[in-house]
This record gives sequence, structure tokens and C-alpha cells, in this order.
Amino acid sequence: MSAPPRLFDRSLHRARLDRAALDFAAADFLKARAAGDMVERLEIILRDFPVCVDLGSRSGIFSQILSTSDARPRVGTVIETDLSGAMLAGRDSLRLQVDEEALPFGVARLDLVVSSLALHWVNDLPGTLIQIRRALKPDGLFMAAIFGGQTLTELRQCLIEAESELSGGAGLRIAPFADAYDVAGLLQRAGFALPVADVDRVTVRYDHPLKLIHDLRRMGETNALADRQGRPLTRAVLARAMGLYQDRFSDPDGRVRATFDILTMTGWAPHPDQQQPLKPGSAKMRLADALGAIEQSAGEKPGEEPS
Repeated sequence: MSAPPRLFDRSLHRARLDRAALDFAAADFLKARAAGDMVERLEIILRDFPVCVDLGSRSGIFSQILSTSDARPRVGTVIETDLSGAMLAGRDSLRLQVDEEALPFGVARLDLVVSSLALHWVNDLPGTLIQIRRALKPDGLFMAAIFGGQTLTELRQCLIEAESELSGGAGLRIAPFADAYDVAGLLQRAGFALPVADVDRVTVRYDHPLKLIHDLRRMGETNALADRQGRPLTRAVLARAMGLYQDRFSDPDGRVRATFDILTMTGWAPHPDQQQPLKPGSAKMRLADALGAIEQSAGEKPGEEPS
């Protein structure tokens, strides 16, 4: 069986996170949004999770938000993990430096696994999801948020056009992102029950597109593609891209827009007592009867009597 393609340089990504660690809290607003959304979802799940792992915890914002939530009494021990040891430094919580591509947890040891804006940097996401599902106890819950969809579409368009214009060709400088349909399918392939995926589209506005790039550096979200462009991004290309960005994506007040799609996925480790989908043909009432509508076979025109 062939190995999955190496899309990301994980060592470089770790170095980016190490560099971002000291200033990460200054640009953690998207991480806080994703983590806060997951805590809100946990608040309506009235069951206990004695052992929880936070994959890619960064500054520990999930635990911070959880600590003041109604869900906190139902979540026991929280183990914070991160690819970057620097991100975990300086906290008293249970911490473990972990590569999300090689999880160290035994089979059926965890009740809850959460991850906010970390797993989109994994080369083999299906493989990581399988590892998470195996580490969960039956009926354990997995909840994660990743960047996907149209994230950074404005910056991507401008970099490609500027580099093509000035260099005669453009390389991949922003990673491709999955969409909600892809994510739901991956959960199913990994063996999760009741998979759900949804999208939260966030528009962030900046005084200048260079401030967006500055924030991406502070988040540890800059280019860590394994097959990076052979030549570095020149000042001329960057200046042209920033000019295109201001021309095309500015609001009337002069500020520019940046799109971030946060995909949240939820799945449960299978358990016999979970709700099961009905088998085809097992419904006790026709859909037309339930809706009070007249059933019409394919090919009939409205108002025609069936022959």
C-alpha cells in the first residue's frame, strides 16, 4: 500500500509554531472562535467525558474557555498536546508534545478528543482520524475544527496573479483546503458514527493586507508546504500582490477583507446503543402522506393523471 503524499513539511511547520509561540495570544482570535464554538456544542451534550485530549492546543484557549463553561463539570482531565513544545511552555496543565500524525494513545483510552485549527496541517488526515477513532472508547466523541473551503482565497488569487505577471509562472504558496463534504466523507471512511460537518465563514478586515500576513505569522499559519516554490517570494511580487489585494478586496473605508472558512467536524466512536439509520424501505409512512402532498411519479407533468 502506497504512503500518503507528503504535502506538508512537518519539521518546518513545527519551527513556524515555535517562532509564533511567544506572540500567539496576540492573534488567537480565530482559534478562540473555533474553541468557543466547540465548548458551546459540549454544553448541550449532557454526558460525562472523564478523559479529554486537546490536539494542537497552542496557547490552551480551549481549556480557558471550558473553565468558565457549564460543560466544565462534565469534562474531567484535559491533556493538552501540541506539535510545538514552545507552545506548551509556561502552563501548569497536563501537557504532552505530540505529533498528530503519530498519536501515542492506547486503544479505547479516551472519552473525548477535541482539536481546534490544527489538523489541516496533517499529511495523512484519514490516517490521523483512524488513530483518533481507535483511541476513543465506544461512544466517545471527536470534535475538531480546521481551516477549509475558501480560506485565504483573496490572498491566493493575488499571489498567483502577481507571480505569473512578474515571473512568468506561479507556484503553490497557500495550501489547498478541504470542504465540508470532503470532511464528512473522511469521518465515515475512518469509521466514525453519526458524522456531521458544517462551515463557519469568517470575514476579517485589515487596514492593509500586510497586516494579514503578519497575523498569519503570529498564528504559525505561514507556508509549510513540502513542495515549496524553488525561488523565494520576491519583494516585487509581494508588492504587486498587495497592490492587487487593495484594488480588488477593499471596502469603501479602505480596509481589506480576508476570508476564513472554519469547518467543524463531529463524529462518535461506534457503540451498539447509538441511534442507527433506518434501512431503505422500512419507513412506516410515505413521505407524501407525511407532507400532505400528492405523490407524483418521475416523468409526470403537474396536473396530469397517471395512466
